[in-house]
Amino acid sequence: MLDEFIKIGKDAIEELKSIADSASLEQFRIKYLGRKGLITQMLTQIGKCPPDQRPAAGQLANKTKKEVTEAFEQTKEKISHADGATHRPFIDVTLPGIAPQIGRPHVITQTVNELLEIFARMGFSVAYGPEVEDEWHNFVALNIGPEHPARDPLDNFYITDNMLLRSQTSTIQIRVMENTKPPIRLVAPGRVYRPDTVDATHMFMFHQLEALVVDEDVTMVDMKTTIDQFIKAFLGKDATWRFRPSFFPFTEPSAEVDLLLADKSGNQTWVEMGGCGMVDPNVFEAVGIDSEKYTGWAFGFGIERLAMRKYGINDIRLFYENDLRFLQQF
Repeated sequence: MLDEFIKIGKDAIEELKSIADSASLEQFRIKYLGRKGLITQMLTQIGKCPPDQRPAAGQLANKTKKEVTEAFEQTKEKISHADGATHRPFIDVTLPGIAPQIGRPHVITQTVNELLEIFARMGFSVAYGPEVEDEWHNFVALNIGPEHPARDPLDNFYITDNMLLRSQTSTIQIRVMENTKPPIRLVAPGRVYRPDTVDATHMFMFHQLEALVVDEDVTMVDMKTTIDQFIKAFLGKDATWRFRPSFFPFTEPSAEVDLLLADKSGNQTWVEMGGCGMVDPNVFEAVGIDSEKYTGWAFGFGIERLAMRKYGINDIRLFYENDLRFLQQF
């Protein structure tokens, strides 16, 4: 019987050498390693051996089963790799490649870049500041007193009693004037935060572009000329705009800048673009600039509103809904 065990093992190993496909390998498994296979039956025959041969028969049977099983697994792995290579998709390297989908700057980023490029041609530098501000820079230094309604907690995002998300980019002007001697000529883009009710023209977070010029003998004429050049460079030479008297705590005199727009029916209407004016002497005093020697002007425009006017967008919420059908137009 021991010779029969040895023969079954040798036959199985030899048979495995000629197997080259999964179907034949499965037939081999059933024949030798299945529930009724030759190896399984061999193990059941150990009890029929003479008592003195049973230990040797058991060792031989287990050794044979182990060798056949290991050889089976090796063959199975080899056939599996060969099948994978056979069914691997064919790639024609002579065909044109598939171009990757590359993103593009958001329309707000595009607008900011264009605005900064226009003002760079006019000789303006760019300044940035923190979005979390203290009351000194956001209100006090801008001549906005403790009782002014603009400081109401319901109209601002306060973080602590003295810290809040900035409500205007004018805070950057204060920081620059605190640390820079005139002449000053800068623009300051950035996010601002106000708890406005969200609708087609208002968001609780939006972008502003602030401009500031401080020097000797600066007048409203300089400001008007700069705004006129800016609007016509950004919106076209046929753009029509106007000054409208207004009031801001940090400028005196102050004005609103309105743009004349026409709808699809040809009806024209004036739309507010932002505020401007001559820097109030109290602001200069707060930052240590001599208001008897220097004058200055400033304006602040909403970047979303500028983009809406230029591209004919009628809802500010479209900028932030991440709808590719909208964003891919720019």
